[in-house]
Amino acid sequence: MNKQELIGHVADRGGLSRNDAMRAVETMLEVITSTLKRGDEVRLVGFGNFSVTRRKASTGRNPRTGEPMQIKASSQPKFRPGKVLKDAVQ
Repeated sequence: MNKQELIGHVADRGGLSRNDAMRAVETMLEVITSTLKRGDEVRLVGFGNFSVTRRKASTGRNPRTGEPMQIKASSQPKFRPGKVLKDAVQ
């Protein structure tokens, strides 16, 4: 399912216009993104948790040349599904 299909399902199931559903989905994604940017966590009980993990700097290898190279430290978004979501998918 892509973003437009998600918006269509939200509109149909929620009895909303497509524009209202699009605003709702866009707003939800913006709020999750801005919360993670601040370093906070988003917990949706039953669905899952969005968080940010910090990766340390490390040494890797260039796959083409085999030369060692430095990989910078970075922040990565992470999603951990909740029990209700896990049970629903099984």
